[in-house]
Amino acid sequence: MQFQNAMIYTEKFRFEHGAFAVENGRFARVLGQPGPDAVDLHGAYVIPGLLDIHTHGNSGADYSDGNWDDYVRMARYSARNGITSIAPTTLTLPYETLAAAFATAYRMADERPAGCAVVRGAHMEGPFFSEKKKGAQNAAYLREPDFEAFSKLFAAGNGIVRIVDVAPELPGAAEFVRKASKRCTVSIAHTDASYDDAVCAIEAGVTHLTHLYNAMPGIHHRKPGVIPAAVENEQVSAELISDGQHVHPASVRLAFRMFGPARMVLISDSLRCCGMPDGEYELGGQPVFLQGGVARLSDGTIAGSATNVYDCMLRAISFGIPREDAVRAATYNPARQLGCLDEVGSIRDGKQADFVICDAELNRREVWLAGEKLA
Repeated sequence: MQFQNAMIYTEKFRFEHGAFAVENGRFARVLGQPGPDAVDLHGAYVIPGLLDIHTHGNSGADYSDGNWDDYVRMARYSARNGITSIAPTTLTLPYETLAAAFATAYRMADERPAGCAVVRGAHMEGPFFSEKKKGAQNAAYLREPDFEAFSKLFAAGNGIVRIVDVAPELPGAAEFVRKASKRCTVSIAHTDASYDDAVCAIEAGVTHLTHLYNAMPGIHHRKPGVIPAAVENEQVSAELISDGQHVHPASVRLAFRMFGPARMVLISDSLRCCGMPDGEYELGGQPVFLQGGVARLSDGTIAGSATNVYDCMLRAISFGIPREDAVRAATYNPARQLGCLDEVGSIRDGKQADFVICDAELNRREVWLAGEKLA
């Protein structure tokens, strides 16, 4: 199938007018000459399918539960919303619960049910976190960094874990990073680390920062903390929840200025209440209350979001982030951090044909997954 007269978001990180083809579920002849039977898109915008590398759930379900039917339902919700690749993200929970979740994530990655976002890896958020900055994570299951335990979980998911989080100030964190970074991306998260602790972790192999600003120290001129340490090292990318609740629009703009468009990764951090009405839900054994689009624990602590990453991308644009930079932060950059950039994350010959046809404001018109239009 061929398409012409489209504004295509290319690997130059800009929109270019032209044509492209889809052959055997993959992109072909991007910006090449269209054939006589090419579908005219009348100037519509075409962007890669989005990736969400930090999502706990949606539609009333949570990936940590490890339930197959729930995984399928959640992945279909993502695909319908233009999110064609995901990294199911676990919580701070018992190791046996995490092992079951990773096993299901691997099955999803292997079987790829029809109409579902493809599982490209899993994100292990916890339990190697600081009590002081646990946020909405369940303190009962916090643990010190344990590479042996991580290795068992890694094996339980047949290597599906592509990101693991750690608080650098905990005992043994640097050694954990040195070993774990040989297997997957290691990220700083839920931490009260000093600048020196963070630098040590980055030198050991950290290349990612989980939900920038949230569950970490703010920037102080005498105690700079984690954020300046990450900014200073160009190998470190930073996640951002741009839902309009977790981070002020001015801080969203500041993040893109600090890290630049090449290092920003938009995420949802979505919970099971994503796509659901106001009410009471659950997070890692704790009640969560969704009201007016904000999810909180009973003590008022803001939890994850009730928003998908496509809407987060649109909100980032509404906050003043250039459209091209926001798309990059929701496609190319997360694919790189997840280690699947050779397969998805951009529109290029040979890559899986996951794409979204949009209007000029990037509102979704059609979602295509592996060259098939979703109903």
